[in-house]
Amino acid sequence: MSTAEETSGDDAPWGEVTPEAARRLLVAAVDAFAERGYHATTTRDIAGRAGMSPAALYIHYKTKEELLHRISKIGHDRALYVLQAEADRDGTAAERLAGAVRSFVRWHAERHTTARVVQYELDALGPEHRTEIVELRRRSDAVVRRIISEGVRAGEFDVPDIPGTTLAVLSLCIDVARWFNAQGSRTPDEVGALYADLVLRMVGARPAGSAAPESAAQG
Repeated sequence: MSTAEETSGDDAPWGEVTPEAARRLLVAAVDAFAERGYHATTTRDIAGRAGMSPAALYIHYKTKEELLHRISKIGHDRALYVLQAEADRDGTAAERLAGAVRSFVRWHAERHTTARVVQYELDALGPEHRTEIVELRRRSDAVVRRIISEGVRAGEFDVPDIPGTTLAVLSLCIDVARWFNAQGSRTPDEVGALYADLVLRMVGARPAGSAAPESAAQG
């Protein structure tokens, strides 16, 4: 699946990129970065994929790194929105954690080409842009950590190490972008449902109101 196909639909992540030429260049950059890696991709590669001249790229983006930053910022904003929307819903901590995992995994599966660039090219960003994206990652971490913490306090989860478990949950979800194949046997929804079940098992989910184990109650 190409990035152009990924981004067709009502939730296309590049809808805010204008004009059309800038969007074409960004989509071409995602495909090139995903296929060849950021450092092996040239501005000529990107322009060629977009059917434009190399000079045309600089009208919209000053540097290749600016293109990567734009891609990463939009992708991380979207991923954070997906998590936050589920975290803020009514329901038990288990219901909200399952919803967050399902949505986060589904996004990484449906947009796996884009997500590979967003999640795995962080070190190619300049210091200022990298700091901005790291802050967005911390906010995503805080959303998941909050749900897990609330579940522990409510006696729903048995989690001795909340920060470590949060990292494990996010890493599990993000890795979907690395291996997901649109031609494979599972749909994004099916992978999302599977991972939601795995994560609930990971946190030792129990029915709301059941007695918390002594270790969790004391933590």
